[in-house]
Amino acid sequence: MEESAFNQYLTFTLNEEHYAVPVSKVREVLEYTRITKLPRTADFMKGIINLRGAGVPVIDLRLKFGMEATPVDKDTAIIVLDVNGHDGDVVVGALADAVHEVVEIAADKVEPAPRFGTKLAAEFIQGVGKRDDGFIIILDIDRIFNNDEVEMLRAQEAPVEA
Repeated sequence: MEESAFNQYLTFTLNEEHYAVPVSKVREVLEYTRITKLPRTADFMKGIINLRGAGVPVIDLRLKFGMEATPVDKDTAIIVLDVNGHDGDVVVGALADAVHEVVEIAADKVEPAPRFGTKLAAEFIQGVGKRDDGFIIILDIDRIFNNDEVEMLRAQEAPVEA
């Protein structure tokens, strides 16, 4: 079966840069809600939220990418994602400065990750999409976390006591 000429991506901003993740990885987008902090976790691990009775770990992508922490304002959102780990999927919430829209980007408008000129390590980037007069960095959400980090996130993913 041929891959379609267009792929759909959810676009969002981090530190005034445009990013995207494949729609197939997105479970839902939530307004910012209170995050329960967890002791002795990585800096980028903000804590957990209660999502319909399940504890979902929330990470700050800005911190994971070596930027300043995400400031919380009226546009701050949590993108709930399915991340493929070594031993199966884990559900993770990722903070974004703002979530924008779902866009279609033609496969031939996506270039491989650049080797330089970006703050992100190239292994985190699936590609760079050209859109209008700008670029959208398409993240490879499954490669952002190493196996140890996925296991740490999995350990946080637990039923929340009512």
